[in-house]
This record gives sequence, structure tokens and C-alpha cells, in this order.
Amino acid sequence: MSVRPVTAREVTATIASAPLEEARALVGRYAEDPRKQVRHAVEVARRRVEREDAERERVRGMYALQHELGGDGVIVGVDEVGRGSLAGPLTVGAVVLPDDPVIWGINDSKQLTPAHREALAATIAEVAVAIGIAHVEPASIDAVGMASALRHAMAAAIADTGVEPDCVLLDGNPMHVHPAEKSLVKGDARVAAIACASIVAKVTRDALMVAYDEEYPGYHLAESKGYGSPEHIAAIRARGLTPLHRVSFCGNFMDTMPLF
Repeated sequence: MSVRPVTAREVTATIASAPLEEARALVGRYAEDPRKQVRHAVEVARRRVEREDAERERVRGMYALQHELGGDGVIVGVDEVGRGSLAGPLTVGAVVLPDDPVIWGINDSKQLTPAHREALAATIAEVAVAIGIAHVEPASIDAVGMASALRHAMAAAIADTGVEPDCVLLDGNPMHVHPAEKSLVKGDARVAAIACASIVAKVTRDALMVAYDEEYPGYHLAESKGYGSPEHIAAIRARGLTPLHRVSFCGNFMDTMPLF
């Protein structure tokens, strides 16, 4: 009984829909296929495999640097979001990761789409050994200043993890919030736990700002997340400030600042 040859269209469809490891094998299997349609599919798949390999190497490097800096003990990664916002809290996340499983796709939260951040935050919640969150509200930021507020929030987020860290890795400059602290510029794109902390903090704070948009409509808080978008600034000028606004950040936008 003869076996019907597999058509170029069937091969192309199989390659296009194959999971990564299967696609890798199919690239090798059909590398010498003379059919134009198949050659094109193989080349597309080869580029996909190369991109995926490079992405996985990038993420593995984030875990490797984390252990290079933090050793084999309990490592807490810490990052903040909302430092430059006109409204809403300063939010700090703190995350402890296991060595396995690796969370593929993590990065500085600013480099990710909202949907990707949401998906990764859910994975982090499932995988992480511990997660801590801390907020500093606008009135407290006005009262003590951003530097003090940030130190307080970082210390509180670390404490909220419920673990005693052997190393605390921070994004940015030294903050002197923990004896075992180490800081790394652009750490949110270079160290796994810091990246996860940035994602958790961003998703948590964004959800708060969407909820606040319903409480204080007209300020475009869901869209701007409290930052100084043209629409948000125009609303401040037209409506005045709410209790969510940092008065010390908004002085350039109006001469008088009535509060709700």
C-alpha cells in the first residue's frame, strides 16, 4: 500500500503551528526540501527559533546575574512604580523567586504590554516564594518628600514578604533600606527578581488607578495612571486637585489649588 506524499501546504501548516521544540526539529527535517513554499516556511521557523533562543538566553542571564550578585541564600528583588506620578500612591514591590521554574518573558515592566504584564503577574503570583507590596499615599509623600517616602515603602515591601533576606537587590541607586542591600542601575531589565518586582508593582498600582478613575471621574486616571498626560493636566487646571493628588508635584499647573 503506497503512502500519499505530504503536500507542501501540509508541511507549511505543520511547521507554522508547531511548538518551539517541534519547530526546531522540523527545520532540520525539511531544510533541504526543494519546494519554494516549504523553504519559506522553514526560513520563517528558523528565525522564530533563533528569536526564542535569544529570548531564553536573555532571561537565563537575568537569573544568572541575580545569583552572581546575591549568592545562594534568600534574595529579595525590589522595585518601585509611581515615583513621577502627579496622583496616586508610590508603590513598591518585593519578590523572592525560586530557581525553578524559570519565568520566561520577564523584563522591566515598562518594556511589556499591559496584557503581557497581567499574564506575567499571574505567573509570578503562582511561582514566587514570597511577594511583598507597600504603598505610600500622596499626603505622606507631600509631608516627608519622595526620597523618604521611597525608603519607607521599600523597607515596608521587604518586610511584607515575610522572609529574612540574605541579599536585597534594588533597581537604581543605593537606598540604605537593608543591611544586605545591593543596587544595580537598570536592574529591572537585568535581574530576574527585580524585574518581577517591577511587574507586580506596576500591575498592582495600575489596578488601583483604574479603580480611582471611577471614584474621581474626569481626571483620566485610568488612562494616565496618574502621570502628567495633557488630559490629566488639563483636568487639574479646570477642576482643581483631589485627595489623590500630590500637591507638591502640581504647583506648576495652577495658581490656586482647590481640593475636593
